[in-house]
Amino acid sequence: MSRSLYERLGGYDALAAVAHDLLPRLQSDSQLGRFWAHRGADGVQRERQLLIDFLCANTGGPLYYTGRDMLTTHRGMRISESDWAVFLGHAQLTLDKFQVPAAEQGEVVDFVLSLKADIVNV
Repeated sequence: MSRSLYERLGGYDALAAVAHDLLPRLQSDSQLGRFWAHRGADGVQRERQLLIDFLCANTGGPLYYTGRDMLTTHRGMRISESDWAVFLGHAQLTLDKFQVPAAEQGEVVDFVLSLKADIVNV
């Protein structure tokens, strides 16, 4: 039996580390920071935990994601193609930082790209 992507990525702690690296990159980006400009610390912390849960659940881990679907979450945010491209660049930097192997990176990227239609809305 093959191991799940969750297991191959290193499980909960590894996915939590990715979220803890990626979100600050996005928040401090000159283009993307506007999405967090008026969020309180508790809201950002909740978002980080939802991201961890989402990643764990969608990579075959034992967590159940209780957040909203991607379309509902991103509706009305006016996320553009340019925003998407900047996000992908930050995501790649995070994957590289943690030295995620090429095969697993490919699976992660394919999954993220499958979400684009529900996220980009301008």
